[in-house]
Amino acid sequence: MADSSFDIVSKIDRQEVDNALGQTAREVATRFDFKGTGATIEWKGDHAIEITASADDRASAVLDVFQQKLIKRGQSLKILDASEPRPSGQQSKIGITLKEGITSEDAKKISKLIRDEGPKGVKAQIQGDELRVSSKKRDDLQAVQALVKAQDYDFAVQFTNYR
Repeated sequence: MADSSFDIVSKIDRQEVDNALGQTAREVATRFDFKGTGATIEWKGDHAIEITASADDRASAVLDVFQQKLIKRGQSLKILDASEPRPSGQQSKIGITLKEGITSEDAKKISKLIRDEGPKGVKAQIQGDELRVSSKKRDDLQAVQALVKAQDYDFAVQFTNYR
Protein backbone atom coordinates (compact mmCIF):
# COMPACT_ATOMS: atom_id res chain seq x y z
CA MET A 1 0.00 0.00 0.00
CA ALA A 2 1.31 3.45 -0.93
CA ASP A 3 2.03 6.11 1.67
CA SER A 4 -0.62 8.72 2.37
CA SER A 5 0.58 12.32 2.53
CA PHE A 6 -0.35 15.97 2.85
CA ASP A 7 1.44 19.32 2.58
CA ILE A 8 1.78 21.94 5.30
CA VAL A 9 1.74 25.35 3.60
CA SER A 10 1.27 29.02 4.41
CA LYS A 11 -0.61 30.52 1.48
CA ILE A 12 -2.77 33.60 1.02
CA ASP A 13 -6.17 33.31 -0.65
CA ARG A 14 -5.70 36.45 -2.74
CA GLN A 15 -9.37 36.55 -3.83
CA GLU A 16 -10.64 36.49 -0.23
CA VAL A 17 -8.17 39.23 0.79
CA ASP A 18 -9.26 41.30 -2.21
CA ASN A 19 -12.93 40.82 -1.30
CA ALA A 20 -12.23 41.85 2.33
CA LEU A 21 -10.38 44.93 1.06
CA GLY A 22 -13.31 45.85 -1.21
CA GLN A 23 -15.82 45.44 1.62
CA THR A 24 -13.64 47.55 3.92
CA ALA A 25 -13.34 50.31 1.29
CA ARG A 26 -17.15 50.38 0.84
CA GLU A 27 -17.77 50.46 4.59
CA VAL A 28 -15.20 53.25 5.13
CA ALA A 29 -16.84 55.28 2.33
CA THR A 30 -20.31 54.99 3.88
CA ARG A 31 -19.74 55.03 7.65
CA PHE A 32 -20.51 58.30 9.43
CA ASP A 33 -17.44 58.23 11.72
CA PHE A 34 -15.13 58.14 8.65
CA LYS A 35 -16.79 61.11 6.87
CA GLY A 36 -14.30 63.89 6.14
CA THR A 37 -11.27 61.93 7.37
CA GLY A 38 -10.01 61.02 3.90
CA ALA A 39 -9.78 57.39 4.99
CA THR A 40 -8.87 54.96 2.19
CA ILE A 41 -7.52 51.43 1.85
CA GLU A 42 -5.93 50.19 -1.38
CA TRP A 43 -3.48 47.71 -2.91
CA LYS A 44 0.14 48.81 -3.30
CA GLY A 45 1.60 46.10 -5.53
CA ASP A 46 0.89 42.37 -5.21
CA HIS A 47 1.72 41.79 -1.55
CA ALA A 48 1.17 45.20 0.06
CA ILE A 49 -1.81 47.26 1.18
CA GLU A 50 -1.81 50.90 2.30
CA ILE A 51 -4.28 52.61 4.63
CA THR A 52 -4.46 56.41 4.56
CA ALA A 53 -6.44 58.70 6.90
CA SER A 54 -6.26 62.19 8.38
CA ALA A 55 -5.32 60.94 11.89
CA ASP A 56 -3.56 57.95 13.50
CA ASP A 57 -6.70 56.76 15.30
CA ARG A 58 -8.78 56.84 12.08
CA ALA A 59 -6.10 54.83 10.23
CA SER A 60 -6.07 52.30 13.07
CA ALA A 61 -9.89 52.11 12.93
CA VAL A 62 -9.72 51.28 9.19
CA LEU A 63 -7.19 48.53 10.01
CA ASP A 64 -9.59 47.12 12.62
CA VAL A 65 -12.44 47.05 10.08
CA PHE A 66 -10.16 45.29 7.55
CA GLN A 67 -9.13 42.69 10.15
CA GLN A 68 -12.80 42.00 11.00
CA LYS A 69 -13.60 41.49 7.31
CA LEU A 70 -10.66 39.05 6.95
CA ILE A 71 -11.87 37.04 9.96
CA LYS A 72 -15.40 36.84 8.52
CA ARG A 73 -13.91 35.50 5.28
CA GLY A 74 -11.99 32.77 7.12
CA GLN A 75 -8.51 34.27 6.74
CA SER A 76 -5.91 34.21 9.50
CA LEU A 77 -4.66 37.57 10.79
CA LYS A 78 -1.17 36.04 10.86
CA ILE A 79 -0.86 36.78 7.13
CA LEU A 80 -0.78 40.52 7.95
CA ASP A 81 2.36 42.40 8.92
CA ALA A 82 1.08 45.92 9.69
CA SER A 83 3.36 48.83 10.51
CA GLU A 84 2.61 51.48 13.13
CA PRO A 85 0.73 54.57 11.85
CA ARG A 86 3.27 57.03 10.43
CA PRO A 87 2.71 60.69 9.58
CA SER A 88 3.01 61.56 5.91
CA GLY A 89 2.42 65.26 5.35
CA GLN A 90 -1.16 66.05 6.41
CA GLN A 91 -2.08 62.36 6.57
CA SER A 92 -1.35 59.25 8.57
CA LYS A 93 -0.47 56.00 6.76
CA ILE A 94 -0.26 52.33 7.72
CA GLY A 95 1.64 49.95 5.45
CA ILE A 96 0.59 46.29 5.48
CA THR A 97 2.59 43.49 3.88
CA LEU A 98 1.11 40.05 3.31
CA LYS A 99 3.22 37.13 4.56
CA GLU A 100 3.19 33.96 2.49
CA GLY A 101 5.27 30.78 2.57
CA ILE A 102 7.08 28.95 5.35
CA THR A 103 10.71 29.92 5.89
CA SER A 104 13.27 27.11 6.03
CA GLU A 105 13.87 27.88 9.71
CA ASP A 106 10.15 27.52 10.52
CA ALA A 107 9.93 24.37 8.38
CA LYS A 108 12.78 22.86 10.41
CA LYS A 109 10.92 23.68 13.65
CA ILE A 110 7.77 21.92 12.40
CA SER A 111 9.78 18.96 11.12
CA LYS A 112 11.54 18.60 14.49
CA LEU A 113 8.18 18.80 16.31
CA ILE A 114 6.77 16.01 14.11
CA ARG A 115 9.88 13.84 14.67
CA ASP A 116 9.92 14.38 18.43
CA GLU A 117 6.21 14.35 19.35
CA GLY A 118 4.45 12.84 16.34
CA PRO A 119 3.55 9.18 15.84
CA LYS A 120 6.29 6.75 14.77
CA GLY A 121 6.67 6.13 11.05
CA VAL A 122 5.71 9.68 10.02
CA LYS A 123 8.19 11.37 7.69
CA ALA A 124 8.43 15.13 7.06
CA GLN A 125 10.33 16.54 4.06
CA ILE A 126 11.02 20.22 3.40
CA GLN A 127 10.17 21.17 -0.20
CA GLY A 128 10.88 24.85 -0.82
CA ASP A 129 8.35 26.84 1.22
CA GLU A 130 6.20 23.75 1.93
CA LEU A 131 6.51 20.70 4.14
CA ARG A 132 5.41 17.26 2.85
CA VAL A 133 4.30 14.86 5.59
CA SER A 134 3.82 11.18 4.73
CA SER A 135 2.92 7.99 6.57
CA LYS A 136 1.48 4.53 5.91
CA LYS A 137 -1.48 5.23 8.24
CA ARG A 138 -3.98 8.03 7.64
CA ASP A 139 -4.77 8.16 11.36
CA ASP A 140 -1.14 9.15 12.02
CA LEU A 141 -1.45 12.01 9.52
CA GLN A 142 -4.57 13.28 11.27
CA ALA A 143 -2.71 13.13 14.59
CA VAL A 144 0.11 15.21 13.03
CA GLN A 145 -2.42 17.79 11.77
CA ALA A 146 -3.88 18.11 15.26
CA LEU A 147 -0.37 18.44 16.72
CA VAL A 148 0.63 21.20 14.27
CA LYS A 149 -2.70 23.07 14.73
CA ALA A 150 -2.19 23.05 18.52
CA GLN A 151 1.11 24.96 18.17
CA ASP A 152 1.02 28.76 18.03
CA TYR A 153 3.22 29.78 15.12
CA ASP A 154 3.63 33.37 13.92
CA PHE A 155 2.49 32.38 10.43
CA ALA A 156 -0.76 30.94 9.05
CA VAL A 157 -0.82 27.15 8.56
CA GLN A 158 -2.97 25.26 6.06
CA PHE A 159 -3.04 21.61 5.04
CA THR A 160 -3.33 20.76 1.31
CA ASN A 161 -2.97 17.81 -1.08
CA TYR A 162 -4.31 15.25 1.38
CA ARG A 163 -3.92 11.89 -0.39
